[in-house]
Amino acid sequence: MYTSHLYETDFYDWTRKQVSLLKTQQWEQLDTVNLIEEIETLGRRERQELRNRLGVLLGHLLKWQFQPEKRSNSWLGTIREQRVQIKLLLQDSPSLKPYLDEVFFNVYELGWALAIRETELGENVFPEICPYTLDQTLNSKFLPNVNQVDEQGE
Repeated sequence: MYTSHLYETDFYDWTRKQVSLLKTQQWEQLDTVNLIEEIETLGRRERQELRNRLGVLLGHLLKWQFQPEKRSNSWLGTIREQRVQIKLLLQDSPSLKPYLDEVFFNVYELGWALAIRETELGENVFPEICPYTLDQTLNSKFLPNVNQVDEQGE
């Protein structure tokens, strides 16, 4: 099929062709195999972005808590940016919220590894289990050891 070949040779043109076929309801012409694969990939990318941003956020919260002498506006900026980006992701795709609840404690390992790598403090300095709740982590007013807030968040 022509569009299947186009998928391999010119992805952008393939996407334009698929959109045109969808708009004109030419179902039999669609490259359904590749179209299904691309849609599935989009969903995986959204989840991956959420995990990555949450990992960076947790890593910076750990750095903030366990290396107070090196706190900087840069760290604070990263914490704020990740919270805003996570909020925007969840606004665009509210169905990701349960996924966030599901992976929160597993993603902590990403933040833990980031904090160890960037602070050069030993593994034993940072807790093995996340010391923050999901609500605290996403709460724009929460900074560990600075202004503890209730676990309900904002």
